[in-house]
Amino acid sequence: MYVFFAVIIILVFIIILIHNSIIGLRNNVDKSKSGIDVYLQQRFDLIPNLIEVTKGYMSYEKDLLDKIAELRSIYNQSKDIQAGNELNNQYKTIMATVENYPELKASEQFLNLQKSLVKIESELQAARRIYNNDVTRYNTKINTFPNSMIAWVFDFQKRDLFVLDGEDKVEVGF
Repeated sequence: MYVFFAVIIILVFIIILIHNSIIGLRNNVDKSKSGIDVYLQQRFDLIPNLIEVTKGYMSYEKDLLDKIAELRSIYNQSKDIQAGNELNNQYKTIMATVENYPELKASEQFLNLQKSLVKIESELQAARRIYNNDVTRYNTKINTFPNSMIAWVFDFQKRDLFVLDGEDKVEVGF
C-alpha cells in the first residue's frame, strides 16, 4: 500500500515538474515576442518621420506613403503579424524607391533616419532569432513524450515561428 502511494506521489511530482518547465518555456516565448513588439514599435515610430522627410521629394509616390501610414495604424491597434508583414513589404518598397532620388539620399535628416532604421532592423533580426529559438524549444517540449500528454491535458498550444512574407516557414514537431 505504501508503494502505491509513493508511486502516486512521484508521478504527481513529475507532472508538476514537467508542467512548470512548459510554463517557463511559454513565458520565455511571450517575453521574446514582447521584445519583437518593442523593436517593431520603434521602427514604426520612425516611419512618420521618414514619410515627412520623403514627401517633398516623392510627390507621385503619395499612395505608397498613405498605405504605409494606414498599415502602421492597423498594426498599432491590433499588433497583427500580417499587418506587420505588409508594413515591412511597403517599407522595403519605399527604401528601394529612395534610390531614384539622389537629393533625398544626400539629405542629412534622411541619412540619420536611415541609420536609426538600420540599427533597429539589426536589433529586430536578433529579437526574431531569440523568439524563434524560444518557440522551437517550447514546441519541441510540448510535442515530446511524456510532455505531450501533460501539454494536452493542460491545453498548451503550439506557437508559430515569426516569419516575414517570402520566407519559408519551418515546422517543428514530431
